[in-house]
Amino acid sequence: MQQWVRAMGAVGEAWRHWVRASAWEVRGLQCTRERVHQEKSKVETKPRHGPTSEAQMAAAAAVARLEQKPKPRLSSSQDVIKSQVRKELMAEAAAYERGPSPDHKDPEAAEEEECAGLSVSGVYFICPLTGATVKKDKREAHIREAILSHSSKDPVAASIMEIHTFNRDREKVKLGVETIAKYLDNIHLHPEEVKYQKIKLQNKVFQERINHLEGVHNFFQAIGFKKKALPVPGQETTEEYYVLKEEALTKLENLKDYKDQLLNSEPVRVQLDRQLCIFKPSPQAAQFELPNDFYNLTAEELKREQRLRTEAVEKASMLRTKAMREKEEQREMRKYNYTLLRVRFPDGYILQGTFYAREQVSTLYKFVREALQDDWLPFELLAPGGLKLTDENMAFNECGLVPSALLTLSWDAAVMADIKAAEKEEEAKSPLKPELLSAVQTLS
Repeated sequence: MQQWVRAMGAVGEAWRHWVRASAWEVRGLQCTRERVHQEKSKVETKPRHGPTSEAQMAAAAAVARLEQKPKPRLSSSQDVIKSQVRKELMAEAAAYERGPSPDHKDPEAAEEEECAGLSVSGVYFICPLTGATVKKDKREAHIREAILSHSSKDPVAASIMEIHTFNRDREKVKLGVETIAKYLDNIHLHPEEVKYQKIKLQNKVFQERINHLEGVHNFFQAIGFKKKALPVPGQETTEEYYVLKEEALTKLENLKDYKDQLLNSEPVRVQLDRQLCIFKPSPQAAQFELPNDFYNLTAEELKREQRLRTEAVEKASMLRTKAMREKEEQREMRKYNYTLLRVRFPDGYILQGTFYAREQVSTLYKFVREALQDDWLPFELLAPGGLKLTDENMAFNECGLVPSALLTLSWDAAVMADIKAAEKEEEAKSPLKPELLSAVQTLS
């Protein structure tokens, strides 16, 4: 028992030693933390020196200058736009003072340079309303402007021209025009019937046949109709109508005339300018340089096709059947809208004109006759290769006279022999009209 007590006392003493050692260790850690904290505090709480008197004076002067300056105003979008416009105007003024740059070309000069060396500068048309000659790419805009300007002189005629010219689908134009004519017939034949004197704009027939046609609303207003909102029976809403004015009811015969004009009118079409030219005798008569206006394809496509056709012409002629060749010829015909034709006279003078590719040979015969002093003189036209053009109903593209060709004029031998015998010693004169010869050109 005493041994057990002594053993327990030894354990207790060991326990007390371990507790005291742990306490001293904890105490050491706490002291270390406190020293580190004190050192950090000393570094952080190091006193700062205040600004020197010179720095204070400099800061005061800077503050004073800032207070004297006006506060900047935020720029608005209008200010930005004005600033941009001002810069552009100044740049334009500077460019004007400097004059045109060497690379800059006047549009007219550039066009003349582009047309240099061409057999004809382009395809041109004559406006039947103004008589002006316009280029191919400007014809539609010119016609539109001419028709709209005509409305101040004759609004009825102008609106009829709008309907027939500005709407491409001829079947829809025909249906719409016939429907309008029916409206006018009902008014003219039944002047006492009020129901015929107004046209409901939301009516299904009006919407499907008339409303979409350009120019119809100008026509209705020009002949005496006005738009008016009328109440719907039994409802609180209204619907829009064309209602004939009272003064128009007293001139019903005019409505009949307007109807006849509307039914019998045709689209305003520009006329192809032949660009008639007379050239002196030249060995270059068979050489043509045409602008892109003469083709449906682009210039690049035409060059590529020409190259491929040249490379494969011998092989293709051996392998293709007659049907295949005819089919390809028909496809070739559709590539050209226009053709430039020259007619060489026996004395060497050359007559040149522009034609539609689908025009008949008869138009060329007429063109030549109109250039002769004596249009009764019989003659024949020979295509390249000496083939006589006897069928005047054939089109130029059917004869292979596209996009250009040089033809030869041959007089009737018997008639010319009689003429020479009658003239005897008189000096032979040119068969062409003197006014044409006075403007003769040299073919370059």
